[in-house]
Amino acid sequence: MQNFKQSLIEFWKDEEGLTTVEYAIAGSLVGAAVVGAFGALGNQVTNVISSITTDIS
Repeated sequence: MQNFKQSLIEFWKDEEGLTTVEYAIAGSLVGAAVVGAFGALGNQVTNVISSITTDIS
């Protein structure tokens, strides 16, 4: 039981994999921001093209 407890304490204090998790979270947030920005930009482009098409017709 003491060995398990010691292993658990060492695992809790180990920060070696923490940087990888931080980069994964940051990458996910950047990806979500890019998707959101392109979504909004796509709607604006669609509106401009529709306006141009209406003006030409």
